[in-house]
Amino acid sequence: MPNKQQRTTKISTTTTKLNAKVTEQEASSAIDKVVRALQKDKEANQELGKLTKTNNVLGFGSPRPGIIAVRFNASFQKGGMGRSAVPLPFGLGQTNKQEGRGTMVGQVKANVDASTGKVLEVSVFRDLGYGRAFNLKV
Repeated sequence: MPNKQQRTTKISTTTTKLNAKVTEQEASSAIDKVVRALQKDKEANQELGKLTKTNNVLGFGSPRPGIIAVRFNASFQKGGMGRSAVPLPFGLGQTNKQEGRGTMVGQVKANVDASTGKVLEVSVFRDLGYGRAFNLKV
């Protein structure tokens, strides 16, 4: 049998570097800062409406060192009080019941500096990303 030359195949391995994990408390603090920034901004209030509440947190993490990325759903209310005066029975007056009218739920995606807490970038996607997006000027 002729002398077989052994082949050596080098298998390359790829490694991914995991950045520091973000705790729930850090993410909550970052979300609060983003909410305050959206509530303060006049252009955001005019375009989206007043941010009334955060519905649910979709995710958070650290894509780059020193950056906290958060994504959550938030309710924005535009136009009027969104309350109805429903008459109560037996002449007891009217309720001041909150209505869902004029409410839009948008997905908020933001980056916050982990060390300073400064909001770096905010995007609000209306209609689950199928509509227009609003970018907050920071």
